[in-house]
Amino acid sequence: MSQPAAVRSAPDVLVVDGVVRRFGDLTAVDGVSFHIAPGETYGLLGPNGAGKTTTISIIAGLLAADAGEVTVAGERMGPQAVAPKRHIGLVPQDLAIYPELSARENLAFFGRLQGMRGSALSDRVAEVLELLGLSDRAKGPTKEFSGGMKRRLNIGIGLLHHPRLLILDEPTVGVDPQSRNAILESVEALSVEGMAVLYTTHYMEEAERLCDRIGIIDSGTLQAEGTRDDLLRLTAEADTVRLSGSAIGPEVSAALRALPHVERVDAGPHELTLLVHDAPARVAEVVTTASAAGMALTGVEISRPDLESVFLHLTGRALRD
Repeated sequence: MSQPAAVRSAPDVLVVDGVVRRFGDLTAVDGVSFHIAPGETYGLLGPNGAGKTTTISIIAGLLAADAGEVTVAGERMGPQAVAPKRHIGLVPQDLAIYPELSARENLAFFGRLQGMRGSALSDRVAEVLELLGLSDRAKGPTKEFSGGMKRRLNIGIGLLHHPRLLILDEPTVGVDPQSRNAILESVEALSVEGMAVLYTTHYMEEAERLCDRIGIIDSGTLQAEGTRDDLLRLTAEADTVRLSGSAIGPEVSAALRALPHVERVDAGPHELTLLVHDAPARVAEVVTTASAAGMALTGVEISRPDLESVFLHLTGRALRD
């Protein structure tokens, strides 16, 4: 998504500079740095246990960093800081709504907690309901909502006070495809308003659709960041080859790793995933080698470089692992 020139030239809303967080002997976040400009959607991707949740908690002021600094709208963030937290809308994975209240009542309640009153509050509630496609269900109790509608309302609560930075932590988990698309459309509209968005997801297609830039975190370290094209260049144009079948022993992986055009081999219980340069020309050699090493092949799939292959290249795991 492109940004207007005026937005691009504005100061960054979020700056994360060399952040470190330790838990005993474990360094959960190790020198992470990135920034988000107004109107930009930044995807923070990583496998489970990579350090995403700890990083988000530090950005939101829920945890203190052991080293480094976070600033939001130019103000330093920390657990005791009040002013920068006013600039943040945090939408957690867990739903934060009252099931007995209607959508309108939920939004009005949380708006009052943000200091909003009178017509300004009622007008903003109506705007958010319209943005999220919930205007026609504004009066019924939210306990009767579908999972996707509850997710959309959860996002609306984070949007109410016009935050400079909206943090969305896996907002489409467990929702149906229609509701998921409605959520993504709502997020796409936010950058038009100049809001900075920090987005985490376990769905690579969401990152490709929404994010202007993406940071890939693993083992507490930001392994790479950039636009989609920037990240694709990291694979040196390697293709992904998936071999499905049985009898996938270590000797199969070893034989494939020995091939000169194979960059990486990752084994699952019923599948081998390889990064291969010029796979269409090399796939016959790959198949022959795997079969000769004892693998009983049932399928072969080749895919050109995409963000999933970049992620695998950097972390050795699929995004949903």
